[in-house]
Amino acid sequence: MIGLRDEPGTPPPPASQAPALVAQAFAEDGWLQNLLRLEHRPQQEQMARAVAAAMTGDEVLLFEAGTGVGKSLAYLVPGIIHAMDQSRQMIVSTHTISLQEQIETKDLLLCRRLFDSVAVLRPYAKFKSAVLVGKANYLCTTRLAHALQGRQELFPPGEQEELQRIAAWATGSREGLRHELQPAPSPEVWDAVNADSSACSHKNCGSEHCFYQRARARLRHAQVIIVNHSLLFAHVSAGGASEKGGTRGVLFPDDFVVLDEAQTVPEVATEHFGLRLSSYGADRLLKYLWNPAKKRGLLHRLGGAREKQLVEDALDAAEQFFGFLRESLLAKQPLVRLREEGFAEPWMDGPLLALGKAVAMLADRLDEGRDRDELLEQRGRLNTYRTGLKQFLGLSAEDHVHWLERSGRKGQIVSLRTAPIDVAPYIREQLLQRQTSVLFTSATLAMGGQIEPFQRRVGAEDARAVVVASPFDYERHLRIYVAADVPLPSPADARLALDVLTDYLEFCTLRVKGGSLVLFTSYHDLRCCAETLEPVYARHHRPFFLQGAEASRTELARRMRTTGNAILFGTDSFWTGVDVPGDALSQVVITRLPFDVPTHPVAEARAEWIREHDGNPFNELTLPDALVKFRQGIGRLIRTQTDRGLVTILDSRVLAKAYGRLFLECLPKRDYQRITKENRELRFKPFV
Repeated sequence: MIGLRDEPGTPPPPASQAPALVAQAFAEDGWLQNLLRLEHRPQQEQMARAVAAAMTGDEVLLFEAGTGVGKSLAYLVPGIIHAMDQSRQMIVSTHTISLQEQIETKDLLLCRRLFDSVAVLRPYAKFKSAVLVGKANYLCTTRLAHALQGRQELFPPGEQEELQRIAAWATGSREGLRHELQPAPSPEVWDAVNADSSACSHKNCGSEHCFYQRARARLRHAQVIIVNHSLLFAHVSAGGASEKGGTRGVLFPDDFVVLDEAQTVPEVATEHFGLRLSSYGADRLLKYLWNPAKKRGLLHRLGGAREKQLVEDALDAAEQFFGFLRESLLAKQPLVRLREEGFAEPWMDGPLLALGKAVAMLADRLDEGRDRDELLEQRGRLNTYRTGLKQFLGLSAEDHVHWLERSGRKGQIVSLRTAPIDVAPYIREQLLQRQTSVLFTSATLAMGGQIEPFQRRVGAEDARAVVVASPFDYERHLRIYVAADVPLPSPADARLALDVLTDYLEFCTLRVKGGSLVLFTSYHDLRCCAETLEPVYARHHRPFFLQGAEASRTELARRMRTTGNAILFGTDSFWTGVDVPGDALSQVVITRLPFDVPTHPVAEARAEWIREHDGNPFNELTLPDALVKFRQGIGRLIRTQTDRGLVTILDSRVLAKAYGRLFLECLPKRDYQRITKENRELRFKPFV
C-alpha cells in the first residue's frame, strides 16, 4: 500500500484550506446551519477548529467531546478537506462496528451533502472512502481457482462440497468478504482460498477478478479509510508506514489518524504490542503444510515423504509441549502468570528449525512463481513462530508480563501471551512520533474530571488536550436516583445484598414504562437476578432480554429499539457502544460500580509496577478505569436532544466511600435523589 502522494512527478500540494473553510462551515449562521439546517453547536465549532489546526500542523490533539457535540462531523469535514488539499489519507479508527457503520452510511453522506451545497466546497464532494478489513477476510479468486483445480487431491469429499459452495457464492458476491457467506465457511477450506497468502499478490491476481486486489485499489485512491482499533494496531505493531518506507505516517506513508472511541486505545494497544502464540495457531500452521489425518496440504503436491515426516514430528512436539503446559500448569486455573524461565523444555525448537530448512530447500528448487512464493511465506511463518517461542520461554521481554492462558469450548487451547506493563512508550513511538497529526477523541477521556491520567496512558503528556461538555439539557431531561440502603459489597452479606438488589430492580424497571438497560459487573449477579425476575416480567408482559442468551449485542440493541419497552440485562460490553434513542431506553440502572478485580496478569503486573514507583494502584489504575467505564454506562441514556430518562444507581458506595464523590462528579448533573425502600414510592418519578 502506498500513499496518495507517492505517484512519481506529483507536484507539491497547495496549502490546506481546512482552517478557513471549517470556520465558515461550523460558525453560527454558517453553511451547516443555513444550508443543511443543522443546529449550531458552539462545542462542535470549537472542536472542528481545533481539529483543523492540529491536522494542518501535524500535531497530536486529545479532545473530549460530550455526547451530542457531533464529533464525527467535527473531524470528518476538516479531515476530508485537508486530505484532498494535501493528497494525503485520513485513517479513521473506531472501536465498535456500530460507529464504523454510522460513519460509513450516515456521516460521510452528510459531509458530501455539505460539500455539494457550497460552490467553494464542491471539489471536495468527489472524495473517496473505503473500509479496511484484514486480508484473511477476502476471498482470492486465484487461490480459489487453484483449489478447484486440485480439489480431488487436496480436499476430502465433505470439504469439496464446501469449496463448491464458496465458488457458487463468489459468482454473485460484491465484496468477497467472509462475513457475507452464511453459514460461515469452514476454517480449513477458507484457509486454502482466502487472500492472506503471498499467492494473492499483484503479480498473480488482477483487480478485475480478485476481491482483495480490487479492495486494495480502492484503498489506494481513498482519502478516507475506516478501520477498527484492533486491525490498526495489528498493522502498526507489524511495522505500519515505516515498514513501507515512509518517514511520516502511521498506517500508510504520509497519512494522518483519527482515533474515535479513544478511551479503549490503551487496552487494545496492550493486546497488540505483545506476543500471542497458541496451540491452535501451531496446529493450523503445520497442518496447512501437511495434515496427516486428511492427507492434504501444501506439501501433498510440492513435498515428499521426508518433508511430510518433518511436519508430523513438529505436530508431535507441539502436542507434547502444549499438553505439558495444559496438564501441569493450567490444570487448576485458566490463567497462570510466569515469573521465571525454565517452566518448560523447548520441545518444538528443533522440529520447527528442521522443517523450516526443509521448506526453504524445496522453495530453492523451484522457479519464480506462485508455488515458490507460498513455500517461502510458510518458511517465514515457521521461523516467526519459532522465534516467538524462544523469546517466550526465555521471558526475554523484561518490560512485558508473561502468562499462559487456557481457552476454547473444552479448555484445550493453550495460548502463550505477553503484554507491555506500560504501553505508553509503544504508543508514543508508533503513533505520536511519526511526524503526523493524531487525534484522540471520545465522550469519555477524562477521569474524575482530569484528562491527565489518559494523557499519561497514551504517552501524550505534552499534547494539547481539550474538554467540552455535552450540549444536551441534562437539568431538564435527566433524573438521578441513588439507593442509600443497598448493603455494601461484603462476602458475609452477599446473599442479602443480592436479595435487596433484585427487589430494587423489580421496582425500578417495572415503574418505568419505557425500556431499561440494567448494567452488571458480574455474570453471577446477572444470572441470579434474571432467574428471579424473568417470570415477574413475563407476568407483566414486559419483553426481557439477557446477554449471553444466543443473540449478539447488536441484535439485542436492535430488539430493544423495536419493542420500545424492553428490559435488558447486560454486563461488560454493554457498558459501551449501545445506542438506543428515545423512550425505548428510558432508564439506565447501575447495579454495582464497575471496579475490575486486578487478578489478570497484566493488571497485577501494572499494580506491582505502580507500587515499585511509590504509587497507589487503586488510585492510579483501578479507580480511573472504573470512572471511565461508569461514564460510558451513564452515556447510554441520553443520545439525542429530545431524549429524557433516569439514571438509577444501586451501589451505596457512591454515598458511603470517600471515592464515591468522584463518581457523583462524573454525573451529567449535580443534583440527585436518595431513595430507600421506605421512601421510593414517593420520590422515584419516571418521565414516562
